[in-house]
Amino acid sequence: MKSSLKMALGLASAIAASTAVSNAAHAEDLTLCWAAWDPANALVELSKDFTKETGIGMKFEFVPWTNYADRFLNELNSHGKLCDLIIGDSQWIGGAAENGHYVKLNDFFDKEKISMDDFVPATVVGYSEWPKNTPNYWALPAMGDVVGWTYRKDWFSKPELQKEFKAKYGWDLGPPATFDQLKQIAEFFQKRQIDGKTVYGASIYTERGSEGITMGAMDVLYSYGFQYENPKKPYEMEGFVNSEKSVKGLEFYKALYDCCTPPGASNSYMGEGVDAFKSGQVAMHMNFAFTWPGLQKDENVGGDKIGYFVNPKGPDGDQFAQLGGQGISVVSYSDKHESALKYIKWFANKDVQAKWWSLGGYSCLNAVVKDPKFPASQPYAQAFLDSMAIVKDFWAEPSYAPLLQASQKRFHDYVVAGQGSAKDALDGLVKDWTQVFQDDGKM
Repeated sequence: MKSSLKMALGLASAIAASTAVSNAAHAEDLTLCWAAWDPANALVELSKDFTKETGIGMKFEFVPWTNYADRFLNELNSHGKLCDLIIGDSQWIGGAAENGHYVKLNDFFDKEKISMDDFVPATVVGYSEWPKNTPNYWALPAMGDVVGWTYRKDWFSKPELQKEFKAKYGWDLGPPATFDQLKQIAEFFQKRQIDGKTVYGASIYTERGSEGITMGAMDVLYSYGFQYENPKKPYEMEGFVNSEKSVKGLEFYKALYDCCTPPGASNSYMGEGVDAFKSGQVAMHMNFAFTWPGLQKDENVGGDKIGYFVNPKGPDGDQFAQLGGQGISVVSYSDKHESALKYIKWFANKDVQAKWWSLGGYSCLNAVVKDPKFPASQPYAQAFLDSMAIVKDFWAEPSYAPLLQASQKRFHDYVVAGQGSAKDALDGLVKDWTQVFQDDGKM
């Protein structure tokens, strides 16, 4: 799941809302719709090969994340013909399938011998399937992503800090294996003076307006034992969403926010997190993996100064991470299905996927990510690979929007505003989500 409503990162060079590989449009041009961010730049470059091979021109409608969901969901709901191909958020898949926005790809995959077994399983479930865990495919996994962590490797390696940390906590300062260790590190760095500057423990997601605090809180709650529903009875949430383990997870998230975040962190998401890390404010930084290539290249905090680690384990050893990323779909209202499907076939090719990774995209193809050379291909490759093996995702129901709005309010009111208890927040969330599913006729 990637933000559908709010993001303003200073990572990408500016992309115009409408970008074309060539100014010479012709009848066979395809328009691909996505968000305006670094991976979109990489896709423009990659797609030049498709045009060379097929003669089909590519145009791109790239919209800033702040307007992404509104713009393209309105386009789909109005049966517009702007987009022939769309890279839509993972949580759109249920609504897009049930409302007929996307072309079902099963027959095409069978004809072209494109097997979903060739892709990372979590990305197939997250980006392609509806209903979940059924062989009904509405997208090809396109951009893998997951919430992970960066840290100031140069600070962690300072001998005087290592000595002080070991004396205080009894273990060697390094990437945390558990959330308890993460909090100890955050407390250790909070308001510490490093190189003459006051620094802070961690940047985490707290944003209220779109999905930020949900993505951050869930990233912790999963590893504490949170479940969306009874595995044996769909939509039965009492005792699962608000379990004792879930309560402890949400209490931890608030404690981390209270103790160890920088000033002004009450409405922080991806862009704010990147800014906090790049400016040297924080020792650790929660964010989606798509930010890592840009941070690795940063002159001030990248290179040998940055390290990456997987979302830590919870108290009972459970370890999960919030899924991000998207699949690529053919829009049912397009008049160019044949050409759009050619693009899907081309994009699924191993050589194309390998180049996609080399340009800064995140391939979901097993042949790429399971290549023995993959872990050494980038400093963050192993952390990405390990993270994608433990992902979970938010509801992908057609009514995901009110489900998300409810969690945003409940989590922010408790974690940031300090209203009520974690149990109150989760009990309220059960009520909110139950109402949504009752309105949908699913309960």
